[in-house]
Amino acid sequence: MAKDLRTFLSEVGKARPNDIFVVTREVDPVFELTAVVAKLEQSGEFPAVLFKKVKGSSFPVLINLTASYERLALSLGSTVHGMVPEFAQRFANPLPTREVDGGPVKDVVWSGEAADLSKLPLTVHNELDAGKYISAGVMIVRDPDSGVLNAGIYRHQVQGPRQLGLFTNPAFHGDHIRRKYEERKQPMEVVIALGHHPALLMAAASRPPGIGKELEITGSLLGEPLEMTKATTVNLPVPAHAEIIIEGYVPPGERQFEGTFGEWPRYYTGMGDRPYIIVKAITMRRDAICQDLFAAHPEHNIVGALPRMGSLYVRIKECVPTLKAVNLPMSGGGVATCYISITKKVEGEAKMAAFAAFSTHASIKHVYIVDDDIDVFNESEVLWAMATRFEAHRDLAIIPNALGAWLIPTAYNLDNNLPGGVLNTKVIFDCTKPVAPTEFPKRAIVPPDIVQNIQLDKYLERYDGK
Repeated sequence: MAKDLRTFLSEVGKARPNDIFVVTREVDPVFELTAVVAKLEQSGEFPAVLFKKVKGSSFPVLINLTASYERLALSLGSTVHGMVPEFAQRFANPLPTREVDGGPVKDVVWSGEAADLSKLPLTVHNELDAGKYISAGVMIVRDPDSGVLNAGIYRHQVQGPRQLGLFTNPAFHGDHIRRKYEERKQPMEVVIALGHHPALLMAAASRPPGIGKELEITGSLLGEPLEMTKATTVNLPVPAHAEIIIEGYVPPGERQFEGTFGEWPRYYTGMGDRPYIIVKAITMRRDAICQDLFAAHPEHNIVGALPRMGSLYVRIKECVPTLKAVNLPMSGGGVATCYISITKKVEGEAKMAAFAAFSTHASIKHVYIVDDDIDVFNESEVLWAMATRFEAHRDLAIIPNALGAWLIPTAYNLDNNLPGGVLNTKVIFDCTKPVAPTEFPKRAIVPPDIVQNIQLDKYLERYDGK
């Protein structure tokens, strides 16, 4: 059986049964559905939730599936501490897709006027969102020059029964391809896949060099080729085991106002006149599950953070072979801040690692480089290294006017340096110790081998008040 959303739900149910809740009462897709997940979030809980009855639709909605590193690690057969190098190894070894004839996603076909988006249980996530959005869709397009397929995750506002907004980052390959079609005054065919194994979402959020390879990376993450079948109305392949596929095209030069929408920095940013998609067909499984992604909340940050970390691990290690670990902490939205640990052998390696990070992911603003004795997944240790090994006059590098995280409210443009542009000022914090022979004080620690051998259950007893 090919791996897909359902096989993964079954795996989570067996390995982590407390990670999935089911809601059987009817819920409103406007705020009520996400309010349930927000209430869990307030209690520090981030389970996947399957809503079986959604007002106005006959389809269930699954949300928050990718809101925990434990579940993403499970999807790779790994652990939280092992998931980044595991992702990096698979990311570096793409597996070709497999073409199949048909598939479950072709069970039901709506075409023409019947391809009505209002029949899907799409949601309004946050209080100032302009309407219903698709936020867990993987859009697949074909580069007109090379013919290579490119996949990415973008936001899609429902603008009518057969019209979807298309909001893309100008630094990403999806928008680069769209501009090619627009310059040629040609429509760009698209398909949007909703609902599949987390491998598809993670691969679409990764940063392979050059255009394409996301579908092949999906296969390497799955451990088996991703099965693809022909779309119904456009000349593109689609994942055969997806839950729902939306087919359509982007008319060249056409624009419609899009937004507001709560984005990954947890602000309403990025609204304006944008391209849009005309829907030609919707195909699906007979009992399709509509997968959603909780925008502007932890799931929005976490689902992309692991693939970005894996991409960074590969690219940085190419430049600095002594790389130890990479983390995109949630304090930076899983995007804007990057912690890197290296075993420094030569002065200047810290900056090389930072440059590799910036070139891999444009949205990174701040990079902290630390030594290999610092756990980059422990933010207190990173900040301790900054406090005790960093001096701004020599260890701080500032790079203005760089293409960056344009959805952050402070992004600016060259004309007036006011917010609302696509530029950031990048910063490198070199928190590494000097390379020998410069003497640097030893870190005060208990001998690690003794700590490792301590078995706490042989020492500790509950205090009884006496």
